[in-house]
Amino acid sequence: MRGPVDYYRQIKKFLVIDLWRVDNEPAGAIKRSAYRLVKLLFVLVREFSNGQLNLRAMSLVYTTLLSMVPLIAVSFSVLKAFGVHNQIEPLLQNLVVPLGANGNELVTNILGFVENMKVGVLGSVGLAFLLYTVISLIQKIEESFNYVWQAKSSRPLSRRFSDYLSVIMVGPVLVFSAMGITASLLNSELMQRMLSIEPFGSLLILLTSLLPFILVVLAFTFIYIFVPNTRVNFSSALVGGIVGGGMWQLTGMIFAQFATSSTRYAAIYSGFAILVLFMIWIYVSWLILLIGAQVAYYHQNPQQIRLSNVRLPLNGRFREQMTLLVIYWITLRFVKDGKPLTLENLTELLCMPGERICEILELLQQRGVLIESNNEPPEYLLQHDPATLTIAGLLQLVRDPDEEQQMMASQLISVPVVDILHMRAEQGISKYLENMTLREMVLTEETDTPPSSQPV
Repeated sequence: MRGPVDYYRQIKKFLVIDLWRVDNEPAGAIKRSAYRLVKLLFVLVREFSNGQLNLRAMSLVYTTLLSMVPLIAVSFSVLKAFGVHNQIEPLLQNLVVPLGANGNELVTNILGFVENMKVGVLGSVGLAFLLYTVISLIQKIEESFNYVWQAKSSRPLSRRFSDYLSVIMVGPVLVFSAMGITASLLNSELMQRMLSIEPFGSLLILLTSLLPFILVVLAFTFIYIFVPNTRVNFSSALVGGIVGGGMWQLTGMIFAQFATSSTRYAAIYSGFAILVLFMIWIYVSWLILLIGAQVAYYHQNPQQIRLSNVRLPLNGRFREQMTLLVIYWITLRFVKDGKPLTLENLTELLCMPGERICEILELLQQRGVLIESNNEPPEYLLQHDPATLTIAGLLQLVRDPDEEQQMMASQLISVPVVDILHMRAEQGISKYLENMTLREMVLTEETDTPPSSQPV
């Protein structure tokens, strides 16, 4: 008879060994799909237990509380110009439904702060600080999503203001316009007639009941596409939106039961109980949003669903090979007068994860070989004429140590024989390549042979 220890060992063996062998063994489509789902759940639990998502969700709680009133004030001002500012209160009440009756009181207090805010009294410095507080919230959100998507860099400063302000100014107008159009369509005479015709009536009633969930899914999908500083496919963002939206709706119903029955918080915190529950709900909401982003990331990058999350560094030879391939395709487009390449283009050409190619692109930008355009998505261009930059010079730039490594090298005690061997190796590479330039590399036909048949 098996004991708990035997079952534990069997489950551990399945999760650590058997689960990751299924791709190399013949299996049916249903079994493969089930194993992929278990793999996804495994890596999601691993990411959650790692603690980074928790820490980022908690930091977003603090930033949200600090920026909530300024954000609503800016949105309120924009909506007031369009005459739809009265609809902001029902939207906020829908967001705090899990808090119960106390949520309405909280929304009333927040809107009271917003209405009492005198923008004219703030002055130019106060108004600038108000906008900075709002932009810092979105920047903090972008940093958290960039971590999930393993995007190395954030948006440039110019794009931050243009992108962020467009969301702050245009986003609320589009949201309330869509809600108004939807309400008008549902109350139109045509819809009323269709309600009396079956099966259209039942379908419309079902669609109306699902409308809040659909709006949440669309909101999550928009966030997953817009916020990360990387290219996100709509299908992956939609999958993440469905998972995140479903979790948010389900958690909201559970949290509502918890809030109504949590008399202990009221007894301990008294008047602050609603604030504590509000902070917990904000934390849960951000955590769900980040988990949905993680699902979208793994859907777009299934090769990242692996047993270990330890990221192996690119070794010297492989890094140089990837560098030459990236430079080859970018130079080829430059010489052929084609459209510059984006990160997505390079990912398709090299069949490598985007974050790995980002490492090479950032390295080449730091060494002054490439520049990034301000287009969306960014395109990568050569910073020098390819006819003047040699392959040997490029490899030398890639191999050159950074500032920290230079400081370590200055303290290193070397010996003459090692210095001589290193110098001869560099000279051998330069002699082998015979001053071949980037332009000559891309114009060399596949049937052509390199300058020498001897290996480096």
